[in-house]
Amino acid sequence: MTTPRRSITILGAGHIGFAMALLLSRSGDYDVLVADRDPLRLQAVAALGVATCTAGDDAALARAIAGRYAVLNALPFHCAVGVATQCARAGVHYFDLTEDVQSTQAIRALARDARSVLMPQCGLAPGFIGIVGHDLARRFDELHRLHMRVGALPRYPQGALRYNLTWSTEGLINEYCNPCEAIVDGVKTTVAALDGLETFALDGVEYEAFNTSGGLGTLTETLAGRARQVDYKSIRYPGHCAILKLLLNDLRLRDRRDLLKEIFEAAIPTTEQDVIVVFASSTGLQGGRLVQESHSARILGCEVQGHRLSAIQRTTAAGICAALDLVAQGALPQQGFVGQEQVRLADFLANRFGAVYATQPEARAEACAA
Repeated sequence: MTTPRRSITILGAGHIGFAMALLLSRSGDYDVLVADRDPLRLQAVAALGVATCTAGDDAALARAIAGRYAVLNALPFHCAVGVATQCARAGVHYFDLTEDVQSTQAIRALARDARSVLMPQCGLAPGFIGIVGHDLARRFDELHRLHMRVGALPRYPQGALRYNLTWSTEGLINEYCNPCEAIVDGVKTTVAALDGLETFALDGVEYEAFNTSGGLGTLTETLAGRARQVDYKSIRYPGHCAILKLLLNDLRLRDRRDLLKEIFEAAIPTTEQDVIVVFASSTGLQGGRLVQESHSARILGCEVQGHRLSAIQRTTAAGICAALDLVAQGALPQQGFVGQEQVRLADFLANRFGAVYATQPEARAEACAA
């Protein structure tokens, strides 16, 4: 018996929306509609043979949502709560990529009475790193420390910042400015962004890492009372944090985020030659012995059916597409709020989309060539 194709709406036809449309349409299991307010941005998606529509107001957005199996939201973070509200009212499953803590809390409140799934934070960080972190945490009888580090970096860094724009500038500024959730001495708390600077080497490359907001998702709530210390930091090349502190603190651009966005987008080039670096480590007791365990991955961009996808496109789109797949397959709850830590790492890596994150070279090559 043939399984019916499920109808999906992707909101946003930018770089990530395009990658999502490519992955889902080529899977053969989903009828994909992509909606965006800009008709020009829809042209590249339409060239894939995917249906498109212009959604420039709330009424058009409601039409794009009504009757669909699920909505995948790739719009800016400030659109998340409004879209999730419409999906909850329509009984449509909702997935997004937001790193914004307040948006996630509002969506969680919406989900209390929802008859569909509301699953925010399905990208890289928050997203995959929360799945990894929870998998590491559950291996210990007593968890002492859980450290999670993620970087979306240029492969060929230049300039003093040694950084290129690879995703949402608004989201990046949020990470650098907003309070960061953590567990310190067993208590859920917040720490300041840009603090906690550390340096380390991974596979022979020197990096720095520092506190940024939003990467942990709901993991601090899940692990509160079970771990002594849990934190998340963004990975950059050495020297990046010092310049950010000059811009945000000394020049007080944290109070003028619109201007900071304009400066970043005018002065920092974008690149598709990027690399995703993931490193998580945990320490605790297993059978009375002090043990350390870790998980690392390094993921590059590649060509998919003649289309070049950057590393951030591949990993972010893979995360939200895998979440959709797992709900559609019945491997996750079918209504209410679903946090990333409810996803088993083994299920995620075995998924056709999640396999992008597999650490085995042969699995990564297979996922890239598919």
